[in-house]
Amino acid sequence: MGKPAHDSQTFLSNMHSCPADSKPGSTVEAVLDNTDWQILELLAENSRSPYAEVGRVVGLSRSAVADRVAKLINMGVIERFTVTINPEKIGKEISVFFEIQIEPNRLEEVAIVLAKRKEVTDVYQMTGSSTLHCHGLLKDGLELESFTREVLYALPGIKDVLTHVLLRRFKSRIGIRI
Repeated sequence: MGKPAHDSQTFLSNMHSCPADSKPGSTVEAVLDNTDWQILELLAENSRSPYAEVGRVVGLSRSAVADRVAKLINMGVIERFTVTINPEKIGKEISVFFEIQIEPNRLEEVAIVLAKRKEVTDVYQMTGSSTLHCHGLLKDGLELESFTREVLYALPGIKDVLTHVLLRRFKSRIGIRI
């Protein structure tokens, strides 16, 4: 189970979304045993690992692993299975983070609009005075300038935008690493 080959890889699309039956904010840590943690670690490294291979590593049958994975999905521990896409290989040379100051009454409206944009990979509300933190992938500097001018500054309620272009990635992840 190999690690990503390129340091500018990022997680963009999911292959299969898994419903979470657990309540937001609830914890299931006490219910997980060492075998569950081993399975999670192996699937976090390579979500396409055959359950028979995972079973050999953790000392279970393929069907026992499948049952445990189903349990982890139903508990909301596993949210989705993903693929890793190298953005540079698909023409997205610019990885950029935006800190966006917004009028408080427009924050949710702006977040929803940005979340629907194909250039935007992540949108988070941050602490502070009505701040959104967004990550985007763009083709080049011209597309970045156009997106900033024609999309961000055109949205109602935008007070300020700080743009941070990624120079080099040392670590990249989705979800948590165990």
